[in-house]
Amino acid sequence: MNNGYATRPPSVRRQRLRAALAAPGPIVAPGVHDLISVRLAEQAGFGTLFMSGYGVVAAALGLPDAGLANGTDMLDRVRQMALASEAALICDADNGYGGLINVMHTVRSYERAGAAAIQLEDQVYPKRCGHMRGRKVVPAAEMEARIKVALDTREDAGTVIIARTDARADLGVDEALRRAERYACAGADVVFVEGPESRDEIRAFAGCVDVPLMLNMGAGARLPLMSPDELEALGAKLVIYPTVALLASAQACADAYGALGEGRLPMGPGYPFADFSRLMGFDWVERFDARYRMLDEGGQA
Repeated sequence: MNNGYATRPPSVRRQRLRAALAAPGPIVAPGVHDLISVRLAEQAGFGTLFMSGYGVVAAALGLPDAGLANGTDMLDRVRQMALASEAALICDADNGYGGLINVMHTVRSYERAGAAAIQLEDQVYPKRCGHMRGRKVVPAAEMEARIKVALDTREDAGTVIIARTDARADLGVDEALRRAERYACAGADVVFVEGPESRDEIRAFAGCVDVPLMLNMGAGARLPLMSPDELEALGAKLVIYPTVALLASAQACADAYGALGEGRLPMGPGYPFADFSRLMGFDWVERFDARYRMLDEGGQA
């Protein structure tokens, strides 16, 4: 990092992600929803982060992830997060925000903003969040077209294209298996199956594709939360925990505001102020000021 900004170019972060996908062991990508969570996750040692659509829409707009955010809303967050972090950023691009030409624009914009991986799904437009019932998916051939456009559009061959299917909930496990296999054959670098409902299903999904399998361990899932090692043993490679920090921070805020609202001082553990100031970069601001103070004062003379 250099004065709070990432120094490694996006191409290096993409290659690190690809190397991790090819290496033994699971990849754990915690969800990030704002720049504070990005800095905390990177400080904790994570080399891969997941820009959660659910979390970003909640944190930035105060709205549900129900097709209300547009591509520009999300692109702004991609750019800000990629500028602030050295980690490989997996970016939720929903269904591309429209037709195939919108998929092209989204992939190009996300990639140029610094995304290491771009996740596209087979839901209709507008989409619904993965934990909601009633999600509708496009025909598999239409999703294959989205994948082709994404592969043809990316300017860096290192950019990872992730294809997600939401077919399991309403169309059943057999259709989800069929789609996972088709999306892998269409050229997706990673296949993401949303909502498997048993360990046997995870094994089946892992066995039907010859690319890494991505799984979501978020709140509201039908499966209980499992550790990365448990999921790797079932065949998963890339595991996201999209809401773990979002819900923890929401609870901390609710507790603090609740105490103040009742006339009490918040008594729960808080992040130390000095440490938080360093996390945000006040230390390098002081170094910057010390280095250039004479120039600044001379310019005002």
